[in-house]
Amino acid sequence: TGYYGDGLNAIIVFAACFLPDSSRADYNYVMENLFLYVISTLELMVAEDYMIVYLNGATPRRRMPGLGWMKKCYQMIDRRLRKNLKSFIIVHPSWFIRTILAVTRPFISSKFSSKIQYVNTLAELREMIPMEYVHIPDSIVK
Repeated sequence: TGYYGDGLNAIIVFAACFLPDSSRADYNYVMENLFLYVISTLELMVAEDYMIVYLNGATPRRRMPGLGWMKKCYQMIDRRLRKNLKSFIIVHPSWFIRTILAVTRPFISSKFSSKIQYVNTLAELREMIPMEYVHIPDSIVK
C-alpha cells in the first residue's frame, strides 16, 4: 500500500503470486476470509479516491482467483468504494485474465470497465503512478 497526491490518496497493491494455492483443502474458507480482510482494510484506508494495482506477474494459474470469487468481491464492495476507485491497473496481464475480463465486461458496469487498465511492464507502471511508496515483490521484479 502507498499513497499519491496532496490528499494522500491510497494505492492498494495486490500481488496475486502470494494468494493461496487452489488445491488447498480449505481454499474456499481462506479466500472468503481474505476477501473480508481486504474489504475491511479498504474501508479503513480509503476516505478519498484510490487505485488498485493488481500484480499478476510470477503467478501460476492455480494461484489466480477464480471468476466466482472476483464477481463476489465486486458485488460486495460498498458503492462508495466502487465510486471512489479511480483506476484498476493490471500489471503483466495474462491471456487468462484478459479473457475473463472480456467475458465479464457485459455483466459489470461500463463505469467500472472504463477504470480497468492493462500495463505490460513495471517501467510502464512507473510512468503512470509514483512508485516511491509502492513495494513490488522481488519475484515480480525478476
